[in-house]
Amino acid sequence: MGQIKVEKNAGGIEGLCVIEPAVHGDARGYFMETYNQKDMEEEGLTMNFVQDNQSSSVKGVLRGLHFQKEFPQGKLIRVIKGHVFDVAVDVRKSSRTYGKWYGIDLTDENKKQFYIPEGFAHGFLVLSDIAEVCYKCTDYYHPGDEGGIAWNDPEIGVAWPGVLGEYRGSASAEGYRLADGTALRLSEKDQLWSEWNK
Repeated sequence: MGQIKVEKNAGGIEGLCVIEPAVHGDARGYFMETYNQKDMEEEGLTMNFVQDNQSSSVKGVLRGLHFQKEFPQGKLIRVIKGHVFDVAVDVRKSSRTYGKWYGIDLTDENKKQFYIPEGFAHGFLVLSDIAEVCYKCTDYYHPGDEGGIAWNDPEIGVAWPGVLGEYRGSASAEGYRLADGTALRLSEKDQLWSEWNK
């Protein structure tokens, strides 16, 4: 019997999956399988992962929205420390949910995993003091292949939790903050992405 529970087509978007592993805990702590190929295949998830990545970020960091142009990656994302709001935007032109987004809280406590297949833009906002994010990818990183969409594109309308500020026509983080006053932090590159041209 499998050790995971899978919500398929999360948010009504085909391909997005929220995966909850079985967590076995006692007075010592807990144990869980973070990935089991057989369990995934029993749920109809037959992707092949070739690379694992890990990042650490402080509160208020927003990474995204990123996608790969010629070598798209599927990603299985989980948080091993802290709390992020993780977002996928459907950029598959043939999809009935083209342009729609879905977001989920991933934390070290809920231990949920978010599978985002190829054809999505991805990003996340750190809501804890520090967050460590791990993700498996279905293709290798290819330098120069990254594309992006402004994280605050009003047409997409991602509802980033706790973010205060007014859209001024660019992806600049200037003037944006979390409700507790923490300034929003984006890389220079992420502040240069433009609105999505459907």
